[in-house]
Amino acid sequence: VAFFFAVLSLFFMSLLSIASVAGQVSYTIAEEMAKGSLVGNIAQDLGLESKRLTSGKARIYTRDSDEYVELHRERGVLLVKERIDREALCRQTTPCALHFQIILEDPMEFYTVTVQITDINDNAPTFEKSEIKFKISESAVTGAKFVLERAVDLDVGINDLKRYELKPTDNFALKLHNNADGNKNVEMVLQKPLDREKQEQISLVLTAVDGGEPQMSGTMLIAITVLDANDNAPVFTQQTYKATVTENSPKGTVVATVTASDADHGINGKITYSITNTLDDVRKVFEINEETGEVSLIGNIDFEESQNFEINLRGSDEGGLTDSCKLIVDVQDVNDNKPEINIMSKSNVISEDSKLSTVVTMINIDDKDTGENGKVQCFIDDSVSFSLKTSSNNFYSLVTDSELDRERESEYNITVTCSDEGVPSLSSSVTLTLHISDVNDNAPVFERSSYEAYIVENNTPGLSIFTVKARDADWNQNARVSYMLEDSSVNGVPVSSYVSVSADSGVIHAVRSFDYEQIKDFQFRVKAQDGGSPPLSSNETVKVLIQDQNDNPPQVLYPVQTGGSVVAEMVPPSADVGYLVTKVVAVDVDSGQNAWLSYKLHKATDRALFEVGLQNGEIRTVRQVSDKDAVKQRLTVIVEDNGQPSRSATVVVNVAVADSFPEVLSGLTDFAQDKEYNDNLTFYLVLALAVVSFLFIMCLAVIISVKIYRWRQSRVLYHSNLPVIPYYPPRYSDTLGTGTLPHVYNYEVCRTTDSRKSDCKFGRAASQNVLIMDPSSTGTMQRIQSEKSILDEPESLLEVGHMD
Repeated sequence: VAFFFAVLSLFFMSLLSIASVAGQVSYTIAEEMAKGSLVGNIAQDLGLESKRLTSGKARIYTRDSDEYVELHRERGVLLVKERIDREALCRQTTPCALHFQIILEDPMEFYTVTVQITDINDNAPTFEKSEIKFKISESAVTGAKFVLERAVDLDVGINDLKRYELKPTDNFALKLHNNADGNKNVEMVLQKPLDREKQEQISLVLTAVDGGEPQMSGTMLIAITVLDANDNAPVFTQQTYKATVTENSPKGTVVATVTASDADHGINGKITYSITNTLDDVRKVFEINEETGEVSLIGNIDFEESQNFEINLRGSDEGGLTDSCKLIVDVQDVNDNKPEINIMSKSNVISEDSKLSTVVTMINIDDKDTGENGKVQCFIDDSVSFSLKTSSNNFYSLVTDSELDRERESEYNITVTCSDEGVPSLSSSVTLTLHISDVNDNAPVFERSSYEAYIVENNTPGLSIFTVKARDADWNQNARVSYMLEDSSVNGVPVSSYVSVSADSGVIHAVRSFDYEQIKDFQFRVKAQDGGSPPLSSNETVKVLIQDQNDNPPQVLYPVQTGGSVVAEMVPPSADVGYLVTKVVAVDVDSGQNAWLSYKLHKATDRALFEVGLQNGEIRTVRQVSDKDAVKQRLTVIVEDNGQPSRSATVVVNVAVADSFPEVLSGLTDFAQDKEYNDNLTFYLVLALAVVSFLFIMCLAVIISVKIYRWRQSRVLYHSNLPVIPYYPPRYSDTLGTGTLPHVYNYEVCRTTDSRKSDCKFGRAASQNVLIMDPSSTGTMQRIQSEKSILDEPESLLEVGHMD
């Protein structure tokens, strides 16, 4: 852009150099004219017609970036384009003018135009600072000069700054000096001496006035602080001061205060006090504060040595002017000797089993005073376990007067106070520190009266179960507690084979892995013994409760699964909805929610025909049984416990849909064949599962080792002789080696609203048919038992649940 403008400027200059100059015109306007104001009729003044300006495309050419004047072609006049501030345009330069050219084309002509800007009084004189400060001593001589700052007026000519005025003129006059550059220096001249004691602050106003119409002015405040001169001497309020002091008063005691005043100010009015005694020892006993005039003690005063003192004092200001006075101090006699307590012999440590009246400390009392002031009585605090006995004049013994107990109070601070009979009485005291040594007289005490600890079965041997803690009120070795097990047995086995205890920390560890189904809880005693001689001990009972884990799968009690016979439950073809086919009975030797069993139908020949009760295991018909239903029905029921993770067992129930035995005889044979087929299929499935398991074991050896460990635990539990596995319901027996029940039972479950707490299930005989077929026999055996009425026998009770 700059290059473009440079080329354009050269182009215009070349054109102007070849064009003829037709004329030149000048105008004069005042600054601050409004936008659009008339500057002049350029067409008339140049002798041109208005049409020429239009046809010649007349325009203004100027090198300045700001255009203050614009050309109106149609009217042929120059107008103010922007407001013109002469001070901003030309500052102090005069005259101030705008120069530009009017350029026309076809033919090309140019004319020079000059617009002179005249000043108006639009700026008042101003000072750089609104206030100026001076500090002038009251000793300043008449004629002293002080240079003031000049004012500035941006206007020029008659509108410029013309004069200065100073008011008031009581002490100062104004004087102007012309400089070579035409400016004037302003000075303030002292005409009358200053007196700070009469007037400390003086305020003057300097005014600068210009010559415009109307006149404009600016002001500046002159603040003068009159500094003090030392023209006044100090004067004491009294020539003689009197004071009284008691002998043996502590150092720093203020005896008296003297005061002098000085009419001067500041440093000239600052008074310094001093003691002028030279031949006596006054300066060794007294001192005076240089600033406040306080006379205080720095030594000891003894009435027997000096009964009064005369102190000469002087007050001086900073200018060397002085004044003097006297201070007479009278000394008053008092009971000034305290009793002295001397420790003749003392023990710092005493055993807590010391006998009564054991001497702890012997002291001697001495008072330099005589008469009543020299008689001394000593005593100690009544709250301590000691007493003070006197053996002869001014001799005392500190002895024990009660039994000591280090655990109650291990240290005594005994203050012995001795007072004379003077007025006022003087006393002195000494504090004796006595430590009580420990005796092993406290046995360890457990934090609790009994302990209960919980551990989950199948734990890792060495696991930390619980921590017992005992404290001993004794100290050091006597309070060092160690823990041990008392000899006892659990189920005929030493308790040490179950748990161990850390002698130092009291942490109880499991020595073996516990099985909830074998042992649910046991208790033992832990003895805490201190390290005293002889040692003291106490013991406490710890009860360990074994918490159950879900490590046993459910055990199916009915129907019994055997390999030598096929058991089928018979359902009439006309059985209604809800007909009870049979009931799956299972138990779980675990406890709590690990023994809560639920029953689910896993597979069925016709899933739409049967359902299994989730809580009671009852198999009932869902719909009406018809002749179209298959005679052979095979159901697979899964029994799951509520543990995490849950364990399960599977039972197969065979159901025959028929009214009589001959109808289902062939079907039972098919059951046996299906069973053989299923047995073969199960074998292959087990074989395939074994192969997959082997590969999985090879990949994750650590995880499989844990699984094997749990499997071994469950096998041990399965072959154990616990009375809870299995628990058969009443009237249960094995008939003809087939493992079936002689009667089929209809069980009703009694449960509370909190079904998890119900462990009892009641059974009642009902009308059912049971068909047993031995596939290896050549003959046919049929036994059909029908009951049309409810038996009057008491309800048989079957306990199916968990062991606590």
